[in-house]
Amino acid sequence: MTTTPPRAPRKGSDRRRMKSAARLYAVQALFQMEQSGQTTDQVIDEFFNHRFGAVYDGEEMIEGDAGHFRALVENAVNHQALIDQMTDRALVAKWPIARIDPTLRGLFRAAGAELTRTDTPPRVVINEFVDIARAFFPDGREPKFVNAVLDHMAREARPEAF
Repeated sequence: MTTTPPRAPRKGSDRRRMKSAARLYAVQALFQMEQSGQTTDQVIDEFFNHRFGAVYDGEEMIEGDAGHFRALVENAVNHQALIDQMTDRALVAKWPIARIDPTLRGLFRAAGAELTRTDTPPRVVINEFVDIARAFFPDGREPKFVNAVLDHMAREARPEAF
């Protein structure tokens, strides 16, 4: 993961932008927790105090929806086994979640938390997290991979929405 985070997607209302930013920050926080061994509380406090609205290379990052960010991170951690199992079922058998890029692991965990613990429409979750994948992997095939995996996860978590 780069030291300068990608900009949060800028579209729609301020509330939607803040939720989009919260999703991006949740992916970054989950990545950071995995790499550093920080606790949920430590990483959430760090993001609230040093990341939300921070300035990188002269550009101010959007303020994130604090409640949505906290819920995504806490639910991703508290329900990680369930989310990882759901992700594993969506992945090719030779590629369990433990073998994929740690940024993608954080992305799938945050998206899984939103799919299983909120009433956000699955298609919104998929689109938002594919946009995040594009921000982290602008030249790769990862966004298409993320789309396919999240579609499978969403159909398992919320079949009534399809």
